[in-house]
Amino acid sequence: QVQLAESGGGSVQAGGSLRLSCAPSGEFSIRTYMGWFRQAPGKEREGVACIYIGGGATYYADSVKGRFTISQDNAKNTVYLQMNDLKPEDTAMYYCATDPFHTCSMVPAVPPFRTWGQGTQVTVSS
Repeated sequence: QVQLAESGGGSVQAGGSLRLSCAPSGEFSIRTYMGWFRQAPGKEREGVACIYIGGGATYYADSVKGRFTISQDNAKNTVYLQMNDLKPEDTAMYYCATDPFHTCSMVPAVPPFRTWGQGTQVTVSS
């Protein structure tokens, strides 16, 4: 069973950058999608970025295009979310998630992924 561990959250001022990491452990197929999602207080969870591990195709929500980059490091078995030019509206709990039977390419829609990390908080002050 796959488990996901996120890291890299924190507090930054608007315009700053953070890089989130997601490291899966356990049985993990490369023919799968992995996504980053976020949920702000009082708001619904939304998809931010998605990557197909097997081929590297990436997908982004319009709200983060040009600012966020999802990538993978196969040697480290880690997926990253590089977040630049952060805005106060990016403040949320960020989660990585995956599932071998569903795609996350329809960002910002949230797919029925069954494996989620514990989340890492990102706070952007103005």
